[in-house]
Amino acid sequence: MTTLQVIIIAAAFLQLLCQLLLKWKNESKIRRLQSKPPAGVSGIMDEATWKKTSSYSMDKSRLSNLEEIIGFLIFIPVFLLLMPWYFQEFNTSNQVSVWQSAFVTCIFLFALQIPGLPLDWYNQFVVEEKYGFNKSSKKLWVLDKMKGVIIGLIIGSLLLSLLIFLHRELSSIFPFSWWFFSFLIFFSIQLIMMVLWPKLILPLFNKLSPLEDGELKERLITLAEKSGFHAQTIEVIDGSKRSSHSNAFFTGFGKFRRIVLYDTLIKQMKPEEIEAVLAHEVGHYIKGHIPKKLILSFFTGLIMFGVIAYALSSPWVYESVQFPIELHGSLSSVIVLFSLSLGFLTYWFSPISNILSRRHEYEADNFAKEIMGDHKPLVHALRKLYKENLTYPLPHKWISAFHYSHPTILERENALTS
Repeated sequence: MTTLQVIIIAAAFLQLLCQLLLKWKNESKIRRLQSKPPAGVSGIMDEATWKKTSSYSMDKSRLSNLEEIIGFLIFIPVFLLLMPWYFQEFNTSNQVSVWQSAFVTCIFLFALQIPGLPLDWYNQFVVEEKYGFNKSSKKLWVLDKMKGVIIGLIIGSLLLSLLIFLHRELSSIFPFSWWFFSFLIFFSIQLIMMVLWPKLILPLFNKLSPLEDGELKERLITLAEKSGFHAQTIEVIDGSKRSSHSNAFFTGFGKFRRIVLYDTLIKQMKPEEIEAVLAHEVGHYIKGHIPKKLILSFFTGLIMFGVIAYALSSPWVYESVQFPIELHGSLSSVIVLFSLSLGFLTYWFSPISNILSRRHEYEADNFAKEIMGDHKPLVHALRKLYKENLTYPLPHKWISAFHYSHPTILERENALTS
């Protein structure tokens, strides 16, 4: 193995060890507290729900451990053997068309998802079924996967073709800054996709309907107007056809912004509690969290494109992962290399990202408290979300740092009542 291959595999193994350690610490805490709800949790869950939540968390953690181990064991032969062989057999050099190069690359990336399908099936139809969350049929699951692959191949091939085209054309005019102009184009596409995703892609999987007229709609519209959030519409998504998990989310920006509520959320909560959830989502908009995340995405994406440009101009990178010499300067092969290995580096920055995300959640919570005039509606809504989704409220602090983009319910309640 080359030095670069050793470094990347060592990074992958280090991440695996860290993941297993975090989950072991978390599982130990769950087992230790499983017999009865600790102080502070009894107001959220009764003893039966607490035990069910603990069991659900353990099952999900064990499955995740298995996914991590299998993923690492598959990564090694893919990285050392399959990737060099594939790009030796299927040409993606600068001598072939951008369409061929992009399509061949996307096929490889999508094929890597195949080993994970059995575990995904097991999660849906064994684990989620066991705890009453699964509402999907096997036919719907298969159709979802097929649609996901087809849509992903189409969009992925189009975007990668554009990137390869920009590289080939702009690098001849701006040999040292082509990547900067390419990034600006792709960032603009990202903004467009934020608008198009709920309009064109999401409806291919779920039905989105305007919230029915009635007391709830009137209360939510009044709340939105009161808070200065003028959404085009408040929509309901039929999440119940796949799962009984509940949620709400915010999509788009500017005049295209909209709030989407899960139909399961509407069934589980009182109007006042749904108001509090909406107020929280509006808080993200009012507090400027969307543009702040876009700015962060802009600079991280810019750095990423700069690193890709460096790799493209460095023959030693291609030689170190045993790509054939005719691929030197080929963007497709570098994209695959980064797709396989970059996560082992960015993983260690997840606590920083989560700190920023949790700060935004606190700010949105506080906004909801101010708009509602009381913290209780949001607290009650959060408690129902935790109880109905069997969300474990006391994760180990290490796993919380790496995996939790939201504060725990106890942390949020303390902040709301302080």
